[in-house]
Amino acid sequence: MLRYGEIFLKSEPVKRHFVGTLLRNCARALDAAGVSHRAEVHRGRVILHGTHPGTIASVVSRLFGVVDVSVCTLTPPELSALRDAAVALACEKLGPGRRFAVRARRQGVEGITSQELGAALGASILDAVSGATVDLKNPDYEIFAELRDFGGLVYDTRIPAPGGLPWGTQGRVLSLLSSGIDSPVATWLMMRRGCEVDALHVASGVFAGSDVRATTLRHLCVLSSWCAGFPITLYLADSGDFYETLVQQAEPRFRCVICKRFMVRLGSRLAARDGYLALCTGDSIGQVASQTMVNLAVVSEAALVPLIRPLVAFDKQEAVDLAKKIGTFEREPGDLSCSAVPRIPATASRLDEIRAIEEEIGLDTHVSAVLENLRVYRALNGTLVEV
Repeated sequence: MLRYGEIFLKSEPVKRHFVGTLLRNCARALDAAGVSHRAEVHRGRVILHGTHPGTIASVVSRLFGVVDVSVCTLTPPELSALRDAAVALACEKLGPGRRFAVRARRQGVEGITSQELGAALGASILDAVSGATVDLKNPDYEIFAELRDFGGLVYDTRIPAPGGLPWGTQGRVLSLLSSGIDSPVATWLMMRRGCEVDALHVASGVFAGSDVRATTLRHLCVLSSWCAGFPITLYLADSGDFYETLVQQAEPRFRCVICKRFMVRLGSRLAARDGYLALCTGDSIGQVASQTMVNLAVVSEAALVPLIRPLVAFDKQEAVDLAKKIGTFEREPGDLSCSAVPRIPATASRLDEIRAIEEEIGLDTHVSAVLENLRVYRALNGTLVEV
């Protein structure tokens, strides 16, 4: 059984569309895992039948739009059948001296309240398991039971899922993806809000650390494991000539802001060309010199499509914690340095100065040249695939 949360608040037509998309995503993910299933949709619940319920639960617990997942026993919508299932499950897990609680709900069933349902099931478990005791506040073990018009459900685990909105309900977004911590997290957050996300990696040639490209591709693979059955494309922009020009001709303290404006201009031109609705970055206010409010405003001016910054109010530890949850964090990531970074970067750039430097170094000409020679990678189900 999978539960959806925010979807439930939508209007009926929107809810039907979102649930239909969620079912499609379930089918694609389970097909990718080689697991057959059959789906039933009920109010606030989706029941997935199959011969490998543990595998089904593991797969769908990584789907956006799902709040949590439980492996259940499904019974007829009768108190006696629900009681038998609850007692059978309790007998497997409970023993003398253990404290338990029954968390019961009912919907669409008359003649009994949720409290009465919990009391009836608890009494039957007490009769069946010698030495067990009820403790509703601090139990060692919990059994969940739901009596609904379509049947009864009994389970004792709730596997957390990412929540959000189903992949594919909010249109296509292009994300600037790097080897760092923040951009994969920002990309994942856009995926969690229902966006189909592809990525652009701006490669800085000889100025990039030796592990930058491999780490970025690993991020791509990890992100693709969160939308199983759907590929994610990464465009690799070989921008070595631009960085050579930047280092040789631009005032050092402005390099980082001009670099970010180059990335944003390149990404937004690609987005506009290929039909993406917005460009996503991993910026967070004040985290580095190029992300002061003044410099963020200067960088934003280079965009040709809406610029989205999901991490804008995150602190670094919050981003690290989420990267660990997602699977993109590496404790020893290798050489991810950028040797083009100046010793003292500007924290309050002036737009007129930056534009003048960009004109001198031919930034837009470099953007056009790079767009003509993009390399394409694709990841599917956590693995790089040939394009």
